Amino acid sequence: MKKQLLYSLAALTLAACGVEKQEPIDRRALVERNNPQVAAMDSLSSLSVGNGEFAYTVDATGLQTFPEVYKNGVPLGTQSQWGWHSFANTGNYKPEDAQKEYDFGRGHKEVYACQFKEEGRQKDASNWLRVNPHRLHLGIVGLELDESVTPDQVKDIRQTLDMWDGEITSSFSLDGTPYRVQTVCHPERDMIAARVSSTAPAGIKLRFPYPTGKHCDDACDWEANDKHSTTVVEQDGQSAVLKRQLDATAYYVTVRWEGDATLKEKEKNYFVLTPADTAFAFTCQFTPEPSDAPAVTFAQSEQAASAYWNTYWTKGGAVDFSLCTDPRAKELERRVVLSQYLMAIQCAGSTPPQETGLTYNSWFGKFHLEMIWWHQAHFALWGHPEMMGRTLGWYEKAEPVARQIAERQGFEGVRWMKMTDPSGIEAPSNVGSFLIWQQPHLIYLAELLYRAEPSDSIIQKYNKLVQETAEFMYSFATYDKENDRYILKGAIPAQETLRAADTVNPPFELSYWHYAMGVAQEWRERAGMERVPEWDVLIEKLSPLAYNEDHLYLAAETATDTYKDIRFTSDHMAVLGAVGILPMNKLIHADYMRNTLDWVWDNWNWNKTWGWDYPMTAMDAARLGEPEKAVGALLMDKRTNTYLVNGHNYQDGRLRVYLPGNGGLLTAVAMMCAGWDGSEGVNPGFPKDGTWNVRWEGLKPMP
Repeated sequence: MKKQLLYSLAALTLAACGVEKQEPIDRRALVERNNPQVAAMDSLSSLSVGNGEFAYTVDATGLQTFPEVYKNGVPLGTQSQWGWHSFANTGNYKPEDAQKEYDFGRGHKEVYACQFKEEGRQKDASNWLRVNPHRLHLGIVGLELDESVTPDQVKDIRQTLDMWDGEITSSFSLDGTPYRVQTVCHPERDMIAARVSSTAPAGIKLRFPYPTGKHCDDACDWEANDKHSTTVVEQDGQSAVLKRQLDATAYYVTVRWEGDATLKEKEKNYFVLTPADTAFAFTCQFTPEPSDAPAVTFAQSEQAASAYWNTYWTKGGAVDFSLCTDPRAKELERRVVLSQYLMAIQCAGSTPPQETGLTYNSWFGKFHLEMIWWHQAHFALWGHPEMMGRTLGWYEKAEPVARQIAERQGFEGVRWMKMTDPSGIEAPSNVGSFLIWQQPHLIYLAELLYRAEPSDSIIQKYNKLVQETAEFMYSFATYDKENDRYILKGAIPAQETLRAADTVNPPFELSYWHYAMGVAQEWRERAGMERVPEWDVLIEKLSPLAYNEDHLYLAAETATDTYKDIRFTSDHMAVLGAVGILPMNKLIHADYMRNTLDWVWDNWNWNKTWGWDYPMTAMDAARLGEPEKAVGALLMDKRTNTYLVNGHNYQDGRLRVYLPGNGGLLTAVAMMCAGWDGSEGVNPGFPKDGTWNVRWEGLKPMP
């Protein structure tokens, strides 16, 4: 009850500061002035519609007409949370075939899922287990054009994503013939709906690939027609149901159309729907089982999508930069609004998202639990805790597997896997299996849910998982008797250039252990349970962050050459996450962390960073009273901080989409506006020079 009262008082304090007395933000104008506009067949400018469970990405025609042009850009994906496939396990490989025993001096052997390099069964098993299962591209749905037509023949392109209504409108001409295509995704079904208007009938192609099983690609193998099949299992004058069979995997595609049309097989796994009229509408639904859902028209789908998105934009948080005079403000607003849209369609489903969402495959389509904080934290801060709740429910399903991992390594509680799929089975990795910073995420995210909607029901739903996670964290820490302290060792930290065998006390992990164990104790009290005395001892005796003679924090206590060795000044500057993502704590000197921020700012190898490193830096700067650096970090002109016309955070030629960057941006901006526990005033993370008159509504402060 005390915490609930505290959160209520915080809201009243913000209101007293004037946040709630401002004129209401014109949310529709805010969203619409940032709608993406596309005027060319650009492989990095594809647009998507989706609902969190399913997404469909289109080219400049409004459908998936030229997938080969976009293959190495932002690909034209059709992906779902349920659509997974495995190649035949002819070797009968089991997880234990890819496990290796380690001894990190904790008094017991620990067994990890690893990748093996030497030829033999262990290598074959680890390779198969990493690749399988992999996420499916469910099928291309595009305009059927003559094979001689090339993308450069498409002229007069005018395409808009109307984010307020969730609809893409595409106009173009082909050989003088004008086309207009409207595309939406049904908010409650894995279904697209489209209306095509032209002066000549335009056919629709439905073409289905076999999966590639590759690490990072569009998941389309067009040279393997003999390995899968597409059959018509039902058909009448207005609809058809196709069954897809790929090895042991099956799913169904239901196509319905308005008006006269014929569906014919052009070649294996390739069908064409040909309308009789120039104005034509259809829907295409993908399901893991045959669907008995009633038919809906394009107009009904369009109306449902509009209602869904209108509610999304009006219900949650909003940030308006239009009164700012800093020239960077307009771009920051664009990134924020587009990120709100992208995260809702890509990262708000029943399983954690992969880093490229539902657009194309990275790491075989699997998701990474150390990234779930970046994908999910913003939902609670931006007034959409229900979207986070959809995803966190997956942890209950994965709990038995996580318990087995902890047991085989000699620990209590549950050890959350790093790289996985809906089953929860961890993918073998010589890096991922040794990470630990995904462990406290569940505690942090559950706390954000509780702060957003303080209730006994939240405690009842998540407390078991919170306690089991804390049990592991306590048993993982090692008591250093000689120095009467607890240390963290035998792990690869968030800055993955460090090795597990010789890394002790990485700073971000120490700070995260301190924060999460304290929250777990608070949850015990909220649930009417006694605090665990041993946990309080751990919190009190955790090692402080190690620093050098210049009062700069080290990448780890054992990384004494942090400021001389390039290995320690590349990748994630995770030391800054110790204050930023997390609140200040007794393990840290604020002055030393400010010194470290300044050094990182001037000297870090920024070309070896990732998209979420910029918002992490911004959050650190904000908490340390450096708002100009906070804004500068969010808008730093670096390749991995690039935001494309569609809002995607571009990293490099492999990762043209990187959603942790988008989620981190939203989290940082919410914090810079609404503040954090103990911050003062309105917009504490923005400069007070008069150029950042940021208006906002519906945001929550960070811990």
